[in-house]
Amino acid sequence: MKILIIGGGGHARVVADILLAMDGMEPLGYVTSDQAPGTPGPLGLPVLGGDDAVESIPHDGLVVAVGDNAIRERLFTGFAAQGENMVNAIHPSAILAPDVVLGRGCMVCPGAIANTGSVIGDNVILNTASVTEHDCRIGDHAHVAPGAKVAGAVRIGAGALVGLGAAVLPGVAMGDRAVAGAGAVVLGDVPPGLTVVGVPARPKT
Repeated sequence: MKILIIGGGGHARVVADILLAMDGMEPLGYVTSDQAPGTPGPLGLPVLGGDDAVESIPHDGLVVAVGDNAIRERLFTGFAAQGENMVNAIHPSAILAPDVVLGRGCMVCPGAIANTGSVIGDNVILNTASVTEHDCRIGDHAHVAPGAKVAGAVRIGAGALVGLGAAVLPGVAMGDRAVAGAGAVVLGDVPPGLTVVGVPARPKT
């Protein structure tokens, strides 16, 4: 499959690396307005143009490779509404239990683990060496950052962020667009839109 990478930053580079490691995936290059078309991009792939160039480039699917949840959601929603095939980028070193349900356009990075019974929404990032334990529900457009650990039966809302190295204890629910800061240990439910930090995690002041 010939795949367009939407984005030109660090996460786009990670996704390019994932696609290059996958069988049957051919990343064509980066779609971004931050660099001039034809500019050499990371890993030897070219910059192909901005978002308006997508229709003119023959391709089989795309991945929205942007780390910011809100921007990634906007781009994903727009391209999906245009009928684009939103493909999953799953590194060969990732471990997904056979019954994990994975939505469209997800990015599962090197060493990420998702265990049995988990349901992962659309456009989710399970970043490098993150752990999503059994029976979790990860909402659309959420991001489980590198090294974060989400324990069993956790609920992560749409657009929420579990930050770098954070831990969410079993059965906890994080609401839509809630944030657990880097290194936080989340012991109880987090309301929608709230940012918590620290050990134990408390609302950011």
